[in-house]
Amino acid sequence: MRHRSVTYSTARHSEATFQALADPTRRAVLDLLRRGAQPAGQIASAFPVSRPAISKHLRLLRRAHLVREHREGRHRVYQLNPEPLRAVDSWIEQYRQFWTASLNNLKSFVEAEYAREQEADSRKHK
Repeated sequence: MRHRSVTYSTARHSEATFQALADPTRRAVLDLLRRGAQPAGQIASAFPVSRPAISKHLRLLRRAHLVREHREGRHRVYQLNPEPLRAVDSWIEQYRQFWTASLNNLKSFVEAEYAREQEADSRKHK
């Protein structure tokens, strides 16, 4: 029973991560934070939407554990937490392997067809 709750908890965190990443503004916030920690006001000024909208995005990113928040005086400073992205990368890796194998098979097929065509052309010209 304990194993099931751990799996469920992990799945719930992964789902929150994917939901957070689904929004282009939140992805842009994460891209901005790759450069380093920034106060909320500075993050908000980088976007053409209202500060309350950015605050909502930051709250969702915080709930998904994709950012960490701390206070410096009156400012809330946010920094990227890349740890949840490992689960995303692990999931994507399965598809990366699939596409690599598929493209390698396609390459082999095209090369074999090209070799046959070259061989057929060389026989015609003899």
